[in-house]
Amino acid sequence: MTQETNPQLAKIRALLAKAEDPAASREEAEAYFAKAAELMAKYGIEQAMLADANPGTDRPADRVIHVEGNYVVDRINLLHSILRPLNLQGIRLRGPNGRLAAEVHVFGYEADIQRAEMLFTSLLLQAFNGMRHGRPMRGESVTAYRKTWLMGFSKAVKNRLEAAEARARDEATDGARGRSAELVLADRASVVLASYRKAYPKTQKATRSLAGSGFGAGERAGNAADLGGTRVGSGGRRRLTS
Repeated sequence: MTQETNPQLAKIRALLAKAEDPAASREEAEAYFAKAAELMAKYGIEQAMLADANPGTDRPADRVIHVEGNYVVDRINLLHSILRPLNLQGIRLRGPNGRLAAEVHVFGYEADIQRAEMLFTSLLLQAFNGMRHGRPMRGESVTAYRKTWLMGFSKAVKNRLEAAEARARDEATDGARGRSAELVLADRASVVLASYRKAYPKTQKATRSLAGSGFGAGERAGNAADLGGTRVGSGGRRRLTS
């Protein structure tokens, strides 16, 4: 069964198509988001439990995601807000000149990387559509407002993903080997972290300080956003723009 024919992913894509309809109200978008997030999280748990019984169904993988367009740092921040809740690790790469590139090297299990790509594609569209409707304060830089808007959006998305994943984990039944979802996911996280640290033994956490009034509006938009996307990739290098 491919991603395109998987009925669970098809149902998620159908919900997201409704959420991305400009005619949908905020309340409708929130309802679509909640259902899509629930289905996405359950799908991730199911794939993990299946792989615990049959490792051949889902294996550790890594992928370089290339991000294009304006506000690259903010796009990458949104990607990172998706990665950790989905049991993934990622690092922004540097180019040949030593400067930070618009690429993120992602480590995880294949099914989780695919979920992250689906979410990132959709959330980029939702974020940039919503950001353009924001209104900076009088005299405020539009760029400063939009950067803080995107920061608020990313924070809300991260919180909602963490909550959906936690609910799915708590509701899951033991797998075929009698192991709980919590234990299975902990083992997967250890494998992913080991692969990440082997590839990048020395990493440094970046910090950002932004000035702008858009955080609250972006956070509200993130709380109303739907999870998922209309396009699902299948391996190789990704270029994501909007």
